[in-house]
Amino acid sequence: MKVGISTATFFSKVLTEDSFSVIQRCGGECAEVFLTTRYEYEPAFADLLAERTGGLEIFSVHALNTQFEPELFNAVPRTRRDAEELYRKVLDVGRKLGAKCYTFHGRMRLKRNMVISPEAAGRRMKELGDIALDYGVKLCFENVHWAMFNSPEFFAEAKGYCPNVGAVLDIKQARQSGRDWREYISVMGDRLMNVHLSDCDENGAIKLIGRGCFPFEELARTLKDGGYDGPLMIEQYADNYGDVSEVADAVRYLKHIVGGIYA
Repeated sequence: MKVGISTATFFSKVLTEDSFSVIQRCGGECAEVFLTTRYEYEPAFADLLAERTGGLEIFSVHALNTQFEPELFNAVPRTRRDAEELYRKVLDVGRKLGAKCYTFHGRMRLKRNMVISPEAAGRRMKELGDIALDYGVKLCFENVHWAMFNSPEFFAEAKGYCPNVGAVLDIKQARQSGRDWREYISVMGDRLMNVHLSDCDENGAIKLIGRGCFPFEELARTLKDGGYDGPLMIEQYADNYGDVSEVADAVRYLKHIVGGIYA
């Protein structure tokens, strides 16, 4: 199991194209590239990223999903087509970087009483998953408290309609959904491809990994028992730390745990 870092961890501190060398200095063994602007979806920028990786494995890509992912489910064909153009651009970035997965949020739950059909969502995810496979990338549904997949029950029903779609566990988002992270692992099963990590204190406030009270050893054991062999991807906010050397401490913390459990 590799310990990786999302470029989102350095957002506002380090430019995306400069993040790879920082990740390597921190000891990261792979990365998720979080593309934050339409400028970063363009082919020329993908080429620049490919030149800058320095041999670092790019495991996954992630877009600023609110820019277009919700409209991939729009009922109007013209609107869907425009969204698909951006979706394909991000997939092409992933292809050029050799990414295995695309971390996906989909529609937003803008109203508390909003109802999203798991069947309709699953059938559309199947179509989007087929498009992703054309680029050699697997579409992966991430649990997000404000988006489509906010509960284990939603994925449990939707996954039957999209057998070509994987899953991403975000332990922070599970907590913010008011659910136990173990429930998500259970329902994701062998669909689980990636795990996003951060820490928290006893009140649920986000902390840098190793500075809170999240049971990472239990998480690693649970993942191992379930046959998971994907990455543990550090995804923090820039205000969770001061200097990037602190992120290196988080990497060492996780590697120590992984080394003891996966040895």
